[in-house]
Amino acid sequence: MNEAAFDMKLFESYKPGLTSYCYRMLGSIDDADDAVQETYIRAWQSWDRFRQDSSIKTWIYRIASNLCLDKLRQAKRRTLPVDLSDPAVKIVEPNETLPDSSWIWPSPEFGENPEDALVRKDTLQFCFIALLQTLPPRQRAVLILRDVFEWSSKQIAETLGMSPAAANSALQRARETMDRTRLRSDEFSKMDVNPDQNLLSRYVEAFEQFDIQALVSLFHEEGCMSMPPFAMWISGQEDLSAFFALTRWHCEGSKFLPTTVNGGYPALAQYVPGKETSVLVPWGIHVIEEKDNRIFHVQNFINAKLFSRLGLPEQIDR
Repeated sequence: MNEAAFDMKLFESYKPGLTSYCYRMLGSIDDADDAVQETYIRAWQSWDRFRQDSSIKTWIYRIASNLCLDKLRQAKRRTLPVDLSDPAVKIVEPNETLPDSSWIWPSPEFGENPEDALVRKDTLQFCFIALLQTLPPRQRAVLILRDVFEWSSKQIAETLGMSPAAANSALQRARETMDRTRLRSDEFSKMDVNPDQNLLSRYVEAFEQFDIQALVSLFHEEGCMSMPPFAMWISGQEDLSAFFALTRWHCEGSKFLPTTVNGGYPALAQYVPGKETSVLVPWGIHVIEEKDNRIFHVQNFINAKLFSRLGLPEQIDR
């Protein structure tokens, strides 16, 4: 075999699953895309050394796994604001940010792939991605391959360069850690049930009119809002009202476009007034979770790069 014989179409067929796997491993779609691209380059370069002692799929996932494990050895744990600190005591305009590498970010769809039907959508919830980040990297890989992708112990062992017994031991430890770890995001996450479309429409209407009273009335009494890359997050209707009043200057005049994230979950893309008076520019992706038919948690992912990744326009007319 030689480099010219590398089957690009075959690799493309694996790409959605690979991206999905790397996203769960790394918590960032940008990092996942980089890992998949590097996997392609390494697979192409080493194609003539592939000995067929395992399937091509296992071999490619082995390359991707090693890349992810290398990245994670040098990385700090990604998290969500609600798991990083308690809610703000004093309501001020947020100013403390952490690097993008600190946070878990939403992902777009990974592409059409028959295997996607076998992959549990609940494992794309932000609370699950946050839990995964608490695991040592190799245990994380074992758990994803077994409990999400439903691979056999033999496949996992071949992919990760370990014995089936070691893979089963790592899986047991990973499950025990997942079971006993308590994160606030797990309590707040209601992504397993899509938010009511009427509630979303009322949220958009109240926000675009910037009617603070109407907006806050949509929140559960324990409702909250988080805004990575800002570490600060707000909890409770009174504090939310104070926060919206403080940020009126920035958010008034916003418009929303519908989108989806993390396996098709409904989200809202917020555009805000920019320097040019005729257009609005990207600001944040609002992911809304509800409880008792009211808004329980708004995760506003403030990252303009997400808009192009989600296929959203770079600007819209006012």
